[in-house]
Amino acid sequence: MKRFRQYRETQEARDKYADVPPISANDFIYPYFIVEGRGVKTEIKSMKGVYRFSIDQLLVDIEDLLSLGIDKALLFGVIGEDGKDERGSAGYAPDNIISRSVKAIKNRFPNVIVFTDICLCEYTSHGHCGLLHAHDVENDTTLPLLAEMAYRHAVAGADFVAPSAMMDGQVEAIRERLTKENLNTKILGYSAKYASAFYGPFRDAADSAPSFGDRKSYQMDFRTKQQGLEEIAADIEEGTDWIMVKPAMAYLDILYQASQRFPDYPLVAYQVSGEYSMLKNGAAQGYFDEKRIFSESLTAIRRAGADYIISYYAKDFIKNKL
Repeated sequence: MKRFRQYRETQEARDKYADVPPISANDFIYPYFIVEGRGVKTEIKSMKGVYRFSIDQLLVDIEDLLSLGIDKALLFGVIGEDGKDERGSAGYAPDNIISRSVKAIKNRFPNVIVFTDICLCEYTSHGHCGLLHAHDVENDTTLPLLAEMAYRHAVAGADFVAPSAMMDGQVEAIRERLTKENLNTKILGYSAKYASAFYGPFRDAADSAPSFGDRKSYQMDFRTKQQGLEEIAADIEEGTDWIMVKPAMAYLDILYQASQRFPDYPLVAYQVSGEYSMLKNGAAQGYFDEKRIFSESLTAIRRAGADYIISYYAKDFIKNKL
């Protein structure tokens, strides 16, 4: 009989034999939802503790973020219905909300590493991630618009642009545009992004739910695994710098396989809105301890191979450690 309990009998023993590196502030990317106006900080009903910020209040919150040692932020734009159209033109206009946000952050906090979401869904009147022909999302005509959005964000000072539309060839289109413009902005590819029910609260936060149908024709079917690895390989071939698996918790197997197959590329996992809200609300109902449940879930993501984690709980996680 081999005895294992000796590794677990005390906290000191458990700490000694833990073989997953602890998560630190440097490992987090914190997501923000940005709206027009001034003095706006509005809690998102479906995501307790997560807010929409106007740019001035965003800067206040980023100061708090930096005080915790977190220096990476991912930006999503949220605009009113009157600003949307079928082409999502507000997303790549010269004065778009994300470009203005990037400039404001870089002017005040130049050392913050800024990631920007590249997708049309927050800006289209129909809520889909690309241009429509009848009720079909057109892949190739969408690519120049994604590239234009990435260019606008890069010129504003973004360190990374993160295409999430799941259009074939989106990384290549963006890389070609950035290279043409002599911009060194890096790309974080939403490489293996699944069509998931876990995105529900995000669509409330970003006001980006499709007005008809769903996104299963371009986001990945959750019953596949090899496609995810092929998508990642394609993004690498097209010129991405970092790769991502999204969501995280229900896709730890994909995350692990990606970490093993592509060890030379920084790997990001997105603990998405549904994961966050499920754990947060469950803790609020007394079903489990909030600190422990998030620590366990985030450590599982790290254990599966993630180098960086996008999480709405990042600030609370670090505060709990301090």
